[in-house]
Amino acid sequence: MDLTPIWLTLKLACITTLILLAICLPLAWWLSKGRSFFKIIIEAIITMPLVLPPSVLGFYLLLAFSPQHGVGKWLHDTFDLQFVFSFQGLVLASVIYSMPFMMGPIKSALQQLPASLSQASYTLGKSERETFLRVLLPNIKPSLFTAMVLTFAHTLGEFGVVLMIGGNIPNVTRVASIAVYDSVENMDYSAANTYSLILFCITFILVIGVFIFNKTQAKSPLE
Repeated sequence: MDLTPIWLTLKLACITTLILLAICLPLAWWLSKGRSFFKIIIEAIITMPLVLPPSVLGFYLLLAFSPQHGVGKWLHDTFDLQFVFSFQGLVLASVIYSMPFMMGPIKSALQQLPASLSQASYTLGKSERETFLRVLLPNIKPSLFTAMVLTFAHTLGEFGVVLMIGGNIPNVTRVASIAVYDSVENMDYSAANTYSLILFCITFILVIGVFIFNKTQAKSPLE
C-alpha cells in the first residue's frame, strides 16, 4: 500500500491553507469595509469556483499556464517555472479553487462585528493594523478556525482541478483523490477503500474539531 498520495495530499492542504490565510485575512478586511462596484467584481471572481465546474476551471488553468503559450510560456522562459504537471501547479490550482472557503467565513465574521469596536480602538490611538490584529481578529476566532478547517478539508477532496493541471504523476501530483480514482479504474477496490477511509477519517475528525472548538468559544464566562 503506497501512502505517498496521502502525505502529498496533507502537504498540499497545509500549504494551501497557509497561503490562503495570508491572502484572505487582509483581503477580507478590505472587502468588509464598505461597498463598491469594484469590490463586487472582486467578490464575484473569488466566489466563481463555488459554482464553476472544477473541470472548467482546471481546463482554463491548464491553458493559461501551459509552457507553450500565454502566462505559462512567459513564466517558463523568464523564471524557469512550470505550473502544469507539477506540485506547484497543484498549489496554484488549490489556492484558486479553495479561496471561497477561506474568504467566506472570515469576511462574514468581520462584517458582523459592531463598528463601535474599531472606533473605540481608533479613539485609544491604535492604528488600523493594530486594530485589525489585536481587536478584530481575536473576536472572530471561531470563524477563523472554521475557515481554516473548511479550506484544509476541501483541499483534501479536490479532484477535477488537480487532475487537469497536475495529471497523475506518482510522487509528484498523484494526490489521494486521484489515487482513489486510479485504484477503481484498475479494479483495486482494497486500495481505493483504504485511501477513501483515511480521507473520511481525517475529514470527520476535522469537522468534529470545528464543532468542539466553536462550542467552547461560545460558552459564557459563568459556565
